[in-house]
Amino acid sequence: MVKAIRVHQYGGPEVLKWEDVEIGEPKEGEIRLKNKAVGVNFFDTYTRKGSVPVSKMPYTPGAEAAGEVIAVGPGVTGLKVGDLVVYCLTPMGSYAEEQILPASTAVPVPPSIGPVLAAAIFLKGLTVEYLIRRCFKVESGHTILVHAAAGGVGSMLCQWANALGATVIGTVSTKEKAIQAKDDGCSHVIIYKDEDFVSRVNEITVGQGVDVVYDSVGKDTFQGSLACLKPRGYLVNFGMASGPPDPVPLTALNAKSLFLTSAALWSYIATREELLEAAGELFKNVTSGVLKVRVNHKYPLSQAAQAHADLENRKTSGSIVLIPDGAQ
Repeated sequence: MVKAIRVHQYGGPEVLKWEDVEIGEPKEGEIRLKNKAVGVNFFDTYTRKGSVPVSKMPYTPGAEAAGEVIAVGPGVTGLKVGDLVVYCLTPMGSYAEEQILPASTAVPVPPSIGPVLAAAIFLKGLTVEYLIRRCFKVESGHTILVHAAAGGVGSMLCQWANALGATVIGTVSTKEKAIQAKDDGCSHVIIYKDEDFVSRVNEITVGQGVDVVYDSVGKDTFQGSLACLKPRGYLVNFGMASGPPDPVPLTALNAKSLFLTSAALWSYIATREELLEAAGELFKNVTSGVLKVRVNHKYPLSQAAQAHADLENRKTSGSIVLIPDGAQ
């Protein structure tokens, strides 16, 4: 038996319960992982609330962890007991001391990147990689708008885009987060509680608009994000922290010939080759210093409920990591 966070019904952070679970042994093509650090992502709150339904109850949330391989099932090649690996997305169940997962989802962690950093960057970093290199390829001379610029994804997105030569405009909720966004490469920071971000973007771009908006907020920012785009601009929605956006008629895109996509990481790492290539790009940018990741918040795994509450109440910035009891 190992300890894990379990959810028996949809609801607030209080439904995250610390319980004993049985996980079994790895089968064909699987490994058993002793988690050293567990990444916390906004997606975890969607499943907890039921915004993204799960297939059965109870379930263990979480879709990102770094840990040590402690058992290997038949047919596994390229991984062995003692290896430090990181994974994300599938299977769900990383809020646990140990878990079983397909070996095909696990990526070896470079020696220069420890388990805490790996768990803090992997899902968010892979998200940033596909957003700015493949979904819309950011290049020097582009002007981009990043909502939630001080969050885990937003922070890395701003740094990477700035390194590529883009002019980055970021929105944040507080003055403290504005300072961080500036440090992360934002040329302009908008505190959206104090000023209208559409008006400010119009001023900053002298009425031209931006090439792309990266929007993980959803409902509260969606219409404004469309208004910020230049003709033939791209709105990339990749989250719904404030709820799903209202439906938009195609005619709303026609006036400026806008592009709209609702993007998801799993479509961009659908094969083992895509996963390894994206991970290699991410690790390269971390080790070279392009990406300076802030692991600003660490919680014991048993206190996942507090981590969720702080995340949803915008009390966090940068990355959040859960540390299993006794993990080194």
